[in-house]
Amino acid sequence: MAERFFLPPLSVYLHFPWCIQKCPYCDFNSHEARGSLPEAAYVAALLADLDAELACHAELGARSVISVFMGGGTPSLFSAEKIARLLAGLRARLLLSEDAEITLEANPGTLREEISEKKMWEWREAGVNRLSLGIQSFHDARLAALGRIHDAEEGRRAARDAARIFPRVNLDLMYGLPGETLEEACADARRALEFGVTHLSCYQLSIEPHTAFAAVPPDLPEEDLCAEMGEAMSGIFLRAGFARYEISAFAREGGQCRHNRNYWEFGDYLGLGAGAHGKLSFPRGVMRQERFSRPETYLRRVKFGGAARKNVRVAEADLPLEFLMNALRLSDGFSPALYAERTGLLYSALLPRLERAAALGLLRVTPDRVWATELGRRFLNRLLESLM
Repeated sequence: MAERFFLPPLSVYLHFPWCIQKCPYCDFNSHEARGSLPEAAYVAALLADLDAELACHAELGARSVISVFMGGGTPSLFSAEKIARLLAGLRARLLLSEDAEITLEANPGTLREEISEKKMWEWREAGVNRLSLGIQSFHDARLAALGRIHDAEEGRRAARDAARIFPRVNLDLMYGLPGETLEEACADARRALEFGVTHLSCYQLSIEPHTAFAAVPPDLPEEDLCAEMGEAMSGIFLRAGFARYEISAFAREGGQCRHNRNYWEFGDYLGLGAGAHGKLSFPRGVMRQERFSRPETYLRRVKFGGAARKNVRVAEADLPLEFLMNALRLSDGFSPALYAERTGLLYSALLPRLERAAALGLLRVTPDRVWATELGRRFLNRLLESLM
């Protein structure tokens, strides 16, 4: 073990488990809304969950929170008034830093023309300073194939409004979609640049177990064509002044997602809400948490102070891989000092494994920095296997 213990930065993740319609590719903890949502009860449960966590770990209340992320599911289904109440409750219980990044995920399909701008301004006034829009594509046929509830024009309007109202905006894009061509993927990339946003996330569609697409697989482009799409889109973003700082994330200067960067640098995050996961560091080790995933179960268990389904201490032998599988996603990798701080382990014990991976051309290792090569990022799973 390293000689000193350092507390990493702390973030808060809030999970909203409902959506209007489950997308066939989605393997997140999301459930189709049946009737009106229990918004007030759920916000109260999130704050009660936080109160229970603080009762067990009072020291969390004294740590500065650098970011809050409201994800889902579809947080934009909730009214701005309930989002404001939730953020006020967080501020009353936690030390949010003065420049805390507060992100809300939004589905353009929940931002119809008559309410889009008004709702965004209300979120902004509530304290949200970063909006993440699930655009996925600007082509109607591709959106239909993905089962999205918005069309291309609604996506464009939401992006225009968001860029005008919020100082920091992310657009999520996907490629390798059913029936997609290289030209369509490049057109999506160029269209995303038209709105002046600060961040772009770009993912290849993958077929995950237990999804509708896994049961009835769609006809997807060949893998070589998907790779060509990803490289072409990346090139478009880079030429437009974006930097690729993580495998799937691109940002203008100052626009990196602080919340996700904290994940990748093995920081701490308190996960609240149905199905939320968390990771917390203590002098005695690192603990991972998992909340009950069914909304009704979560709401019921919070009443009895038992929202967390699992509290598991990470074995010391597992810490190196847990750190590396996150940090090596970053283009600039990690420093030896960060590894020691976040794991409490000696970097010198890890170094022989890193040097073996470097000999395979998967890593670059210098006295001050370790990062994956282009080959290593392309075959990240192979790289991680070589480090086990």
